[in-house]
Order: sequence, then structure tokens, then C-alpha cells
Amino acid sequence: MNRVTSKFDMASATDVGRVRAHNEDSLSAEPELGLATLADGMGGYNAGEVASGIAVAMVPAEIRKLLSSEKLKNLSDEAAQRVVAAQAVKVNAAIYAASQNQTKYSGMGTTLVIAYWHGDRVTIGHLGDSRCYRLRGTQLRPLTRDHSWIQEQIDAGLMTPQQARASKKRNLVTRACGIDPNVTPEVHTHAVQPDDIYLLCSDGLYDMVSDENIMNIISSLKANLPLAAKQLVQQANDNGGRDNISVILVRVLKPAGMAAGLLARFKSWFK
Repeated sequence: MNRVTSKFDMASATDVGRVRAHNEDSLSAEPELGLATLADGMGGYNAGEVASGIAVAMVPAEIRKLLSSEKLKNLSDEAAQRVVAAQAVKVNAAIYAASQNQTKYSGMGTTLVIAYWHGDRVTIGHLGDSRCYRLRGTQLRPLTRDHSWIQEQIDAGLMTPQQARASKKRNLVTRACGIDPNVTPEVHTHAVQPDDIYLLCSDGLYDMVSDENIMNIISSLKANLPLAAKQLVQQANDNGGRDNISVILVRVLKPAGMAAGLLARFKSWFK
């Protein structure tokens, strides 16, 4: 578990759970980049861990390069969405190539969720059923929609959310990184407010803990995000821990563009 602060308070935790032999989840929290990345791997002995590891290594490295070249300066929503989508596409190509070139990695893949904060906005891209939620005040809202067979059944009116939670097919994803040579990530941009709390998580959390309980845990422990992350994982394990459990919590201390704007106005008074 780790905690780092700058314009964001970030905390993360991951656990193998009570059933699985290996943890195939990977995550990265990079406050200096305004970036959080989470991936839930799948396929073969250790291959899922390899796939998710590739994802969370590549995305921060690519964003860091773009920041150093100032290619991410003053991004519009559309430009930010193109940047985030491009990272998912690159990750997909790298994992797919590895799975094709090495037999032991054949069929490996991973879900992916990327959250990139820029100015007073956050752009979120995802593939699969790992999620991003936002807690604003007392409302916990999902900002991603699962790419899964279950979600398709719910959307078609063939299954209720209650039936979905009990289904044995709830882990079947319809989109992921590394399975096909080409992939289209879903990407959206949202306005950011100070004190927003964002949660990135694998299905090992939300399959075991209801949204209401997730909200209650974060709300009661928001002053101590490392403890909140630990408690979310503990609750999932207490409820059965059927899968690997990973969470990243991000609290916005101030939008990234706010300080620069205030400083510019202050300097203008003395010109």
C-alpha cells in the first residue's frame, strides 16, 4: 500500500483475496502526473499478471514523455480524450504482440481503466469491467460502464442488477486489452471539483461490496485515504474475497489549473 500527495491525495491497495493463488491485478498512482491506472489481468499461469503489469508500466511512461515534451499543455477535452485513447491502443498492441510471440502468454489480456486529470477536468478511458467511480458530496456515481456480457443483458432488459450479481457469467468481458489486434476504448471527460474523491477498482471489490457500503466506507474515512483503501479491501475479503481486489482512491485537493490561474491574476496586478 502507498500514499503520495501533491495536488491530489492518492492511496492504493491490492490483495490476492481469499480464493485465488496469484494476484493478477496491477495498479499505478502517479500524483505528479495527475494519473491513475488500474488493470485486472486474465489468461494462463501468470500471464494475466504479465498483461496487467505491461499496462500499468506503459501508461505512466508514455504520459511522462508527453508531459516532458509539453505535448499535454493546455489540452482541450477532445485532445485529452485522444491522448488517453492512444495509451489504451498502445497497451493493446503491446500485449497482443507478446501473446502472439510467446506461447506461454497466448490468450492473455487485461481490463484497463485510466484516469488523467488536466486543469479542472478528468479524462477517463476504459476497456473491460474495471471501474471508476466519483464520490461528490454524498453521491457515489459510476463514471464507467462495464464492457461485459452481464452489462449487455442488463441493457437489453434481460436481467436485473440483482440477478446479475448472482450470475456465474458476471466475469465475461466483451472488450479488453490484448485479446484482439485492434480495440476501441471508451473515453469520456468530466468536470472536477475540489474534494471530489475518485475510486478506480477491479471487480474483486464491487462484486463483493455493494455501492452503498463502498460509499459509506469512503465517506467515513475520506480524511485518511490509506485507511479507506485498506478497509475497502478488508470488506471485500470479509464478504468472501472471491477474486483479486485492487483499489486506487484519489481526492482532489484543488484542480490542477487553479493555482496557475490565480498566480497569473496576482502578477497582473503589479504590471
